[in-house]
Amino acid sequence: MGVLHKLAWLGGLLLLCLGQIHAATTEKEDSQAAKALLEKALAYYHEQGDKAFAAFSRQGEFVDKDRYVFVVDTKGVMLASGGPSSALIGRDVSEVLGPEVQKAFKDALKVPEGNGIQQAEYRWQNWADGKVERKHVFYQRIGQRILAVGYYLPRASPQQAQALLDKAAVDLAKNEKGTLTAINSLKGGYLQDDLYVFVVDLDTQRYVAHGTNLRLINTDFGKIKDPEGKPVGEPILALMAKQDDGEYEYRWKNPVTGKVEDKHAYLKKVGHFLVAVGYYSP
Repeated sequence: MGVLHKLAWLGGLLLLCLGQIHAATTEKEDSQAAKALLEKALAYYHEQGDKAFAAFSRQGEFVDKDRYVFVVDTKGVMLASGGPSSALIGRDVSEVLGPEVQKAFKDALKVPEGNGIQQAEYRWQNWADGKVERKHVFYQRIGQRILAVGYYLPRASPQQAQALLDKAAVDLAKNEKGTLTAINSLKGGYLQDDLYVFVVDLDTQRYVAHGTNLRLINTDFGKIKDPEGKPVGEPILALMAKQDDGEYEYRWKNPVTGKVEDKHAYLKKVGHFLVAVGYYSP
């Protein structure tokens, strides 16, 4: 395998060693902690060279809760890991990476050595729960070694919520039956981490699609309330009776963290349907 091809998938390998989600901490705290751990590992590596691999690969100062250091070389060999991928140490792990991951990191790995810490974001399977989730990774190349630390992202952004709403609205307008079926079968990209689509028939005011809870299908949306008993469906229907697009905030359970959080929903009419996607805030 050529060097450029190796580098193309090598960045994806950074995603193999990310830890579980910390629902109790904010994304900012996770980011700061991951970057600080990488900086600590880089300083230690500059002092110890490859002798540092032993320290990186055991439970100790280079493991911080679900965050840990791992190292691969530019030939694709796992050299060190303080997490589940420690079982791969000494092996060429290039074959475990899919083409999408290779493509996503090809440009990132062209950054010359000496440009400092780099970062990237991608969707990858969380070893803890088997779900495909977003994660963020910090990494830096030193010679033929790449050191990295990463963490999963428990909450999607407002921009991602709007993008998913736009996708669902366009798809629903083109193929009503197929899109509703895809949403209810968790296919077609309508479920992304804590983002999901739900659709209400405005003629009947009943759910016809829901990205995480099929028990809501055919129930009266107007009677939906938040966990504290505050109406949710009724005010949304009243709002959308007067306009084609809107936004609404309420409290709802986050399917990723399992906690009741603030939710900001983007709303759009598509024919006689109401389409909605919302993002969560802690």
